[in-house]
Amino acid sequence: MREAKLIIAILILTSMSSAISVAAPSTPTPEGTGALFGGQSFDISDSNVTTTNLSELPPIAEVYTATWCSNCVDVEHALENIENETHLQQYHIHRAINEAQDPLGSIELDQRFHDRYGIYAPPMVVMNGSVMKLGSVTDYDSLELEFSEMTQHTNSFGLGNPMNGTSLFSWNSTSETTGIASWSLELKEHSIDPNTTHTLSAYAWVVEHSANFEEGTNGLGDYPDVLRGIIQLGDIAIESDLIVGSGSSEITLPAAYDGNDLSVHLIYQFNAPVEEPLDEEECLIPEGCEEDERVPAASLIASLCVVLGAALVRRE
Repeated sequence: MREAKLIIAILILTSMSSAISVAAPSTPTPEGTGALFGGQSFDISDSNVTTTNLSELPPIAEVYTATWCSNCVDVEHALENIENETHLQQYHIHRAINEAQDPLGSIELDQRFHDRYGIYAPPMVVMNGSVMKLGSVTDYDSLELEFSEMTQHTNSFGLGNPMNGTSLFSWNSTSETTGIASWSLELKEHSIDPNTTHTLSAYAWVVEHSANFEEGTNGLGDYPDVLRGIIQLGDIAIESDLIVGSGSSEITLPAAYDGNDLSVHLIYQFNAPVEEPLDEEECLIPEGCEEDERVPAASLIASLCVVLGAALVRRE
């Protein structure tokens, strides 16, 4: 029985080892996740128009965070430290699903983040929709150095680096809660096959400059760059080597958590073709599958039961 207890203890410790804090390097976002670019913005009270060369657009950082997350503070300070040098544009998505302590997020934005990048706990940073980093531990000399390197990444959607073209963004405020967002894009170079069903979408991302929540247990109090809503403005079908599109939409803005410091940002997102899921029973091995090859691996609990049973039989 003593051997059984020892083996069980070893297995339990092994199963818990994944919780130990280690440096997680940045990795590409899941295959098929569309690249993001854009970042032109106006305060919602500011009716204005701007045209920007695509090569001059800022890196886009999606920051998954929570008001109770203490190591999120290290991540956010590191991103703040490189903002001026890299011209980084941050968008903070606060945890909302099954969340009782953080009032700054929304179910829709949290679900979108999980759908694109997977289900993870904060902190997590995604750059340009292309590369992501979990946690706050780094193998670099500093988080600032790792995040600065991440800003240079684009994914495999065939965008030129730097991108060649222009983006126009116009915002016409019609009331405190509504406005007309107009956009125009010309992207001159890409290597996406026009025979596929890739599309490109334009969105208005509505951001609260700072939300005050003194009850946040990580001690920040004022939480910056809180993403309050994402509103689709239009789509472009990619049918040639030159991507050109435009649109105009009257939109209703989401409410700020507090104050009156919302801004509206133009963000473009590539969308990969949606593939039909494989049948659960389909065998992908050319030689064919035996029946037992379809059975999932035993769980840790089942393994413990087998080991314990074997030890008891041996003792008898």
